[in-house]
Amino acid sequence: MADTPGAGGLTVGQVSARLDVTVRALHHWDEIGLARPSLRTAAGYRLYTPADLERLHRVVVYRELGLGLDRIRVVLDDSAEDVPAALRAQRARIAERIDRLQRLGAGLDRMIDAHERGPLLTAEQQAAVFGPGWDPDGPARARRRYGDTPQWRQYAERSASRTPEEWQAVADAVAELDRALGEAMDAGVTPGSPEADHLAERHREVFASYFPLTRQMQVCLARMYEADPGYAAHYDGIRPGLARWFRRVVDAAARAQGIDPSTATWCESP
Repeated sequence: MADTPGAGGLTVGQVSARLDVTVRALHHWDEIGLARPSLRTAAGYRLYTPADLERLHRVVVYRELGLGLDRIRVVLDDSAEDVPAALRAQRARIAERIDRLQRLGAGLDRMIDAHERGPLLTAEQQAAVFGPGWDPDGPARARRRYGDTPQWRQYAERSASRTPEEWQAVADAVAELDRALGEAMDAGVTPGSPEADHLAERHREVFASYFPLTRQMQVCLARMYEADPGYAAHYDGIRPGLARWFRRVVDAAARAQGIDPSTATWCESP
């Protein structure tokens, strides 16, 4: 049997168990001449001597340090090789890898936090960016309601990498759009006009800061702006009746694109 101790040496199976190395790895190292057994049984089985085992120990140590097999061969066999220099170079590579993994871990932490709570801003930062009327519990409620949707995942992915300054730019764009909607309503802009259609498209562009918004989704969103007391209060606080007016603007823009607002659904197709 291959695992039966041989005279003067250890079998492949015994060495595999002792060094916690696979038999396949031992065979490979033998084939490439990195660590060959010095003896064979009469039946042709490999046998490793104490000297072979010592070399294998060194191979395992250097492999665990991350050196490639070719580099290990040089370290073991080239008397001119500067082993400390080789190890220092490997340490530098490992330090770089650790730094990359730490940055990756920090990115994962941010992504987890963003999926769980939306904007990665403190309550004070949220108030400064979104205004004193901002409800910091709003994202948590949104997650409970929409957390299993693709749009929430897209929103979280954007939130994970967005800085307070970038959030401020988003808030400024939303505020400017709200101002433009109020002024257009005051000016008597008619739903279906080029000016109104431009505002509807601008709303889609601004909203894309959160997640891509199709025209059908926009119809559903404008419908919610009018029906939901919280959203209606926001828009009607800008101008009385703005929520209803904006829904009509969005509906007219959708019809111009061949979409029937009465049958529009929350879908990702245009």
